[in-house]
Amino acid sequence: MKSATEMISLSQYLIEEQLKLPYATGDFTALMNHLVYAAKVVSREVRKAGLTDTILGATSETNVQGETQMKLDRYADILFTKALSICGHVCVLASEEQETIIEIPSGYKIGKYTFAFDPLDGSSNIDSNVSIGTIFSIHLRKSPMGRMGVESDLLQQGNLQRCAGYILYGSSTMMVLSTGNGVVGFTLDPSCGEFLLSHESIKIPESGSIYSINEGNYDFWSDSVKAYIRKIKNIENNNKPKTLRYIGSLVADFHRNLLKGGIFLYPEDTKSKIYPLGKLRLLYEASPMAFLAEQAGGMAITVDGERILDAVPTSLHQRTTLITGSKKEVEFFLDYTKQFKK
Repeated sequence: MKSATEMISLSQYLIEEQLKLPYATGDFTALMNHLVYAAKVVSREVRKAGLTDTILGATSETNVQGETQMKLDRYADILFTKALSICGHVCVLASEEQETIIEIPSGYKIGKYTFAFDPLDGSSNIDSNVSIGTIFSIHLRKSPMGRMGVESDLLQQGNLQRCAGYILYGSSTMMVLSTGNGVVGFTLDPSCGEFLLSHESIKIPESGSIYSINEGNYDFWSDSVKAYIRKIKNIENNNKPKTLRYIGSLVADFHRNLLKGGIFLYPEDTKSKIYPLGKLRLLYEASPMAFLAEQAGGMAITVDGERILDAVPTSLHQRTTLITGSKKEVEFFLDYTKQFKK
């Protein structure tokens, strides 16, 4: 294994990628440097969890989703908002924690990119010391340069993303991203404070033995999803049944399946009338994860078989179902559930 001094840092990687593009201006690299700074600070605070009550626990407030806001969730939201809104390379932002768009503060340069993010995915797991993460999505603005970005700049198809990724705060802190040319992973080395290239070209296996779903909601699923789960758990013709692995943090579940292969499912259910179309947010969760999945050779669709990256968001907090993971596993889900939709 290479030593830290022999490995490529994220900053170096971005500069080298920038040099391959004759029209590159360096704006994207500078934007990513601000993201990296915020990620390092959040990683530091996550490591303090349990040592101070300013990090663990819930606030007395709820977010725009009606969910109880955790202390670290709010901290991450404020930090990423400040770091990205003043970087000079973004025209507008949107956070899963905030109801409306986030405008660039007066006096700061307005850039050409949009930035949408879930500041702390899996925040309900914070107090249990379970892996959590930050998910982000970057588009090129549609509105004219030189003025503040608008909501329509953010409401773009996932296949138009210039970059998508996540930062996983687990046994190590890792940033996984794609700029449309495959998927790479960088691990934070605390000894030098740098994200170093640890996963040069991530390819999700074509198939896998893991399925990830909140099986506690089984009684509230559609007949097609119930039948599919029964099918992959069944031992037929000496086939080995699939293994359930579900953390309850999208970043953590997706990351494991990305490396090992498998399928992640979050279908709609009848448990709550609040989420008739699914619970995950298209803009902040499903779309960036779908971009990564496809760039790694996998697939990402809705429970009805529609490609996630083809969906055009109609609102900042639009929800969707999500089926993603290994190509053959998602294809089998599609083929098997077709019989229930005739």
